[in-house]
Amino acid sequence: MDVIITGASRGIGFETAFIMATSVKCRVLAVSRNCESLLLLKKRIDEHANGSELVPFSVDFEKPGFELELINKIESLGFKPQIVINNAGLLVSKPFEDLSGLDFDRMFDVNVKSVFLIVRSLIKYFPKNAHIVNISSIGGVQGSVKFSGLSLYSASKAAVCILTECLAEELKPHDIQVNCLALGAVQTEMLSEAFPNYKAKLSANEMGKYIVDFAINGNKYFNGKVLPVSVSTP
Repeated sequence: MDVIITGASRGIGFETAFIMATSVKCRVLAVSRNCESLLLLKKRIDEHANGSELVPFSVDFEKPGFELELINKIESLGFKPQIVINNAGLLVSKPFEDLSGLDFDRMFDVNVKSVFLIVRSLIKYFPKNAHIVNISSIGGVQGSVKFSGLSLYSASKAAVCILTECLAEELKPHDIQVNCLALGAVQTEMLSEAFPNYKAKLSANEMGKYIVDFAINGNKYFNGKVLPVSVSTP
């Protein structure tokens, strides 16, 4: 089984890639700007010796044309992605009046446009019954508690939710299922950078286990769904 996981160099993406590769025999194309961390991840997986392979791939989602690099990579590998986990994310925490147009462009490029470009570019490479899992945030779900400083981040994650619903409909003729997990707080580097004094109840490893199970089995039960994954209400 071939799997693509973006944002795999740290946090939830790192743990998800490790758990996926050590749970089932697969090839994981681990995508991130930080290739050094991906090489460490590859070493850990190789030491596990269960027949899985992790392929590090460094690419910048803020760089125009990154999707062409991705296509070249999967063609060189003969990749047929059964699962794609769009986990890469950028969070800039600032009061609304301090946010800039550049902040808007950066967060929407990484959090939304990259999902659009990846899925559009890969359509002809997906096998039947492929599963795309988009990682959003509970902050992007209507009616959830909102936090100061996260206006653009939450808006970009809300866009991922709606894009997921639309993609599920658009990709039905290709027999591709698309779902979205809107995650609550998870103890990651990104969370610590944005909120240094906040401690989440869930670890990145715990969330990674959930995402892997959902990516493998969730499309048997769901398509076009945005599922909140949060221990808080709302």
